[in-house]
Amino acid sequence: MRFKNFDYVGASRYFYTFSIILTIVGAICLAALGLNYGVDFRSGSNVDITTSKQLTVEQLEPILKEAGIEEASITPGNDRVNIRLSQVLTEPQDQALKAGVHKLDESASFEVNTVDPEMAKELGRNAVYAVLLSCVGIIIYVSIRFEWRFAIAAIVALLHDAFVVISIFSIFRLEVDLTFIIAILTIIGYSINDTIVIFDRIRENLRFAKIKKYSDLVELVNRSLSQTIARSLYTALSVFLAAFFMLILGGESIQMFSLAIVIGLLFGAYSSIFIASPLWLLLKGKNAAKPKAPKPAKSDI
Repeated sequence: MRFKNFDYVGASRYFYTFSIILTIVGAICLAALGLNYGVDFRSGSNVDITTSKQLTVEQLEPILKEAGIEEASITPGNDRVNIRLSQVLTEPQDQALKAGVHKLDESASFEVNTVDPEMAKELGRNAVYAVLLSCVGIIIYVSIRFEWRFAIAAIVALLHDAFVVISIFSIFRLEVDLTFIIAILTIIGYSINDTIVIFDRIRENLRFAKIKKYSDLVELVNRSLSQTIARSLYTALSVFLAAFFMLILGGESIQMFSLAIVIGLLFGAYSSIFIASPLWLLLKGKNAAKPKAPKPAKSDI
């Protein structure tokens, strides 16, 4: 195959450069802009209106004012309108809003989701704990099954995948809700699964290899990657196609989930090959590069 003699380790420097640049840009955007949190992670109400005809912002703004709603973000669609409120919708406001919309469209139906401040904070904390606990569990598992160098390389790769997705959502101001957290956990699971397969082949080849210098390790990693590249690409492609069609054909409620999965799969596929394995090589190569201390000469006395 064409991938057989490819220098994956040599090519990894370009992917490292790209990932570092993207990480820096993402960190700056997160520090300056933060994330565009949905109603799940901030207090307020989210109103989804299903209509039989298209309603415009100009039609809805007077209705919101009459209902006593001052700050609201209106996102119209062909047969759906989303209204996001920074305040918790009261019962009189809810009734006034529904009555005003029904004057424009009698068949309109409403779905109202409200989160109070305490619940929003708790959901945010639990989301962070879920990601951190999953990372700790992966570190323990990989350390037991392989060694600490594999664990460090694996956790850096999966944190890279998760952070890239978070950064892209921050840069393009895409909404972050509970389904986004589920997507991040799914991406972490997929990334570690692909990385473990590659690491298992490296460990198997390492068992029968005679490593005398750093170049021997480079050749071993390249050979291990060439033996698993087809499996990695086919698996990534099959999952990517499913997630892509979910994004195109799925409903609005899973749109951000599907988009996060698509982005995460793309970066997860290359991080297992060009980030995790070369990083293990870097850690392992420090020992391989060290010359062995000479044995002390035997005394004749």
